[in-house]
Amino acid sequence: MQKTDNPFQNSDVRFLLKAFLTLENEEECLSFLQDLMTIKEIQDMSQRLRVAQLLEEGKAYQQISENVSVSSATISRVSRALNYGEGGYGTVLERLKNTEN
Repeated sequence: MQKTDNPFQNSDVRFLLKAFLTLENEEECLSFLQDLMTIKEIQDMSQRLRVAQLLEEGKAYQQISENVSVSSATISRVSRALNYGEGGYGTVLERLKNTEN
């Protein structure tokens, strides 16, 4: 097996990704998340996604911090990922927008 410096390129991560792709609805997804993670971890992830959505809508850091109850450091980290990351937030937010219409 080829060694890589990318921590996301290993069989365990690929197995996790495949597991997510098997889920068919919100109930299955929530059950899996509850088994896999703590409530705090799930809440943190959901807050980050909400921050990304608000940043995409052009909201200011202060407004986001008050609305979502997160630190400016978290908002900054999400902003960096949104603008310079791998495009995951953008893909998900765009698809969520399309499902709402």
